Amino acid sequence: MRHEPTPLVPDSHGGVVERMLRAALTTALRVSLRFSPRPAALLVRRVFAAGGAKTAEALERHAPGDVIALVDERYGDEPDMLLDAYRPASATARLPVLLWIHGGGFVGGAKEELGAYFKLLAHQGYVVVGPRYSLAPEHNYPTPPRQMMQALAYLQSHAERLLIDPDRIALAGDSAGAHIAAQLATIVTTPGYAATVGITPKITSAQLRGVVLACGPYDLGLARQSIEAGSRFVQTVLWAYTGKRHFLDDPGAGAWSLTDHLTSSFPPTLVTVGNADPLRSHSELLVERLRAQGVSVETVFFAPDRQPALGHEYQFDLDTDPGRQFLDRMFAFLRRRLASPHRSPASEGEH
Repeated sequence: MRHEPTPLVPDSHGGVVERMLRAALTTALRVSLRFSPRPAALLVRRVFAAGGAKTAEALERHAPGDVIALVDERYGDEPDMLLDAYRPASATARLPVLLWIHGGGFVGGAKEELGAYFKLLAHQGYVVVGPRYSLAPEHNYPTPPRQMMQALAYLQSHAERLLIDPDRIALAGDSAGAHIAAQLATIVTTPGYAATVGITPKITSAQLRGVVLACGPYDLGLARQSIEAGSRFVQTVLWAYTGKRHFLDDPGAGAWSLTDHLTSSFPPTLVTVGNADPLRSHSELLVERLRAQGVSVETVFFAPDRQPALGHEYQFDLDTDPGRQFLDRMFAFLRRRLASPHRSPASEGEH
């Protein structure tokens, strides 16, 4: 599969001067990528921040009011180790918990952008947790998955105060966050993989009841194809995330390719992607590999020729039928997976 080269500077409707400036900046970024991913990564971060602000504004119209938000709970000593926890205002008993990891190409994004979405989910009877994690290029892999595992440990140790049932945990993520969420699930369910990446699981596979993955990248071979097709975006974010210019040839890069490490122990999973998302093939391959392992997988996919076409992160547009369709499917998936408690080692104090 081949992708069209991805521009680093988004198009606009400006005049001749703006187009000339945009062309000059794009050229400068191409040159900078010979030496460092930093300038391009920081530009991508700015572009994502602008898009994230618009997403947050649009989602706010759909947010319910009867949800309590605990903001900037510190889950570790590092500056970025903060999380927000949302729960129904009427909650008095412990609830299942959904940890949602935001996207942003590993270089951008913010938990605050999805606050209204988290309120919608919490309104269904969950504690929804949105963690912050350290971004590239300032921080490299495996910092984010290590931090997210520490967030899970924090939620367990503060389960009573946060009204969390630690026996009913689901992971979710969008875009880069979907990769991190899927990697956490692989670490939890595959001991050999956990040893390879050097991250100790803080929950058991019995506690992890399901995974929701939206529009993520999961396969290194497909990432290589994108780069060979001229995608400076993929080259930028993966160089920034790994901290290695020739990351594709690095022996440790194989752990990033989650499609090569799946087992039958992977949790039941809901996967979605837009029909025009450049990362669509990643989700399709992930589903194929999971089903080959006998994992229960549900999908929200769309016909390749669907119009209007659905791009990256389509699911956050709740003013469209597809966005609402995925939300309803996710509600149903979570109800089934988190419906009834069962005993796990955490319940017996063995964790």
